[in-house]
Amino acid sequence: MLPNPKILQSSPQLHHPTCPLPPLLPPQLENTTTSQSLRTQRKLSRRELTISSKSSLLLLVAAQALEPLNKFNAKAEENLPADKSKEETRSTSVPMCTDKVPTKKAFLDISIDGEPAGRIIIGLYENETPAGAARFSNLVSGAAGISYRRKEFVKIMPNYVQHGGVRSYGVDAELARRTDNNLVVKGLVDEWEKTNKCPGTKNLAGSLSMIVRDPSRPPPKLKLVAREGKLEIDQEEVGIGPNGTEFVITTKDSPELDASALVIGRVLEGMEVAVRLGQVKTVQENTSSPYFRVAKLIGDKRAVVAERGFNRPYSKVVVTNCGIVD
Repeated sequence: MLPNPKILQSSPQLHHPTCPLPPLLPPQLENTTTSQSLRTQRKLSRRELTISSKSSLLLLVAAQALEPLNKFNAKAEENLPADKSKEETRSTSVPMCTDKVPTKKAFLDISIDGEPAGRIIIGLYENETPAGAARFSNLVSGAAGISYRRKEFVKIMPNYVQHGGVRSYGVDAELARRTDNNLVVKGLVDEWEKTNKCPGTKNLAGSLSMIVRDPSRPPPKLKLVAREGKLEIDQEEVGIGPNGTEFVITTKDSPELDASALVIGRVLEGMEVAVRLGQVKTVQENTSSPYFRVAKLIGDKRAVVAERGFNRPYSKVVVTNCGIVD
């Protein structure tokens, strides 16, 4: 009796390897399974396509948002070395910003209450500040018709000592006028503006500086003036500014002087004398008193006079002799 043909077809040991295998499922069932698998693959592919498209969109938006920041950072990196090079070029291109070398020497003999305190030798920067060095040299040597001799130090601060200079009125002004010397600070202010462009503190310890401007002085007032039948706008100066003869010797770094003083030299010898001057007792400053504040606020002249006396030495500190060192 012959074996069952279905069993023969399903048995792999009985059919020849070259013969194709008949379908195990009916054609209708096989078509149904194939269509379901295709639908499932189509659904999965749509889902993956949606996810990938959203991810791409997010990446694109993020890239567009970060693009300006990247450009800004790149521009900053490009400009940083250029800015540094510009600052270095600016600082090295100005001769006043380089190391200053004294070319002339002057001396000041100081006394405290009539007793000699010692001599201070100062080196002047004629190449960097010619106007300031010439002004100090003429006043020290007496070539200006007036001199620092027998003139007092008027203010002693924790970081510096200040000399009162010569007066721009009275006998001093008359003597200066006889030798065609005018006490004008125009050239000194110009030099101060140039040196003030240099970075860092200018009035270092041991510096000699001339007071050329008053930062607290109010700006000039504008007013109408009739000249030759025409109205012109003129400037009226408020208060009295420095005349460019007062000088200071710093015992410590004094950045507070950079806004008013022009550095024209430094102490070469006798720094201990300047330190001794800084130890002289002075009138105590009383600007924190409520009475002084109210008096200054209402414009009481007594407050102005009292303020001028603050930090003045009780002892008489005088330049007994001065001149140029050959």
